[in-house]
Amino acid sequence: MPKPKPSQTDPAVIMAIADYFKVLSEISRLQILMCLKSGPMNVMDIAEATGLGQANLSKHLKVLTQAGLVSRQTKGTSAFYTITDPMIFELCDLACDRISQHMLQQTESLKALRDNTAVFSNTSPH
Repeated sequence: MPKPKPSQTDPAVIMAIADYFKVLSEISRLQILMCLKSGPMNVMDIAEATGLGQANLSKHLKVLTQAGLVSRQTKGTSAFYTITDPMIFELCDLACDRISQHMLQQTESLKALRDNTAVFSNTSPH
């Protein structure tokens, strides 16, 4: 018999969701995830791609690893990092699509406001 899923209103589930999004709320960690989208990379490659310093990068890789988003494998003298669940990119795509839609709506609103302002500034009182 399948194990029932915990309710999404369960405080422990809500806290886990909040923690997950906290991990994703840091731009450096998103940069790292995007780098790893193409496949496993070692620390030097990630540092070069992101411009992050060694200490800062290590801190973020530790957070991503502890959150279960990234795994670490040692090969020889190098540590390689890999995405553990590619679904993270679907989530990022959803967020990007939503943000793009929101920006388009804002652009249309600003354009309409500009057009209305132009109409009012070109009219002269009688």
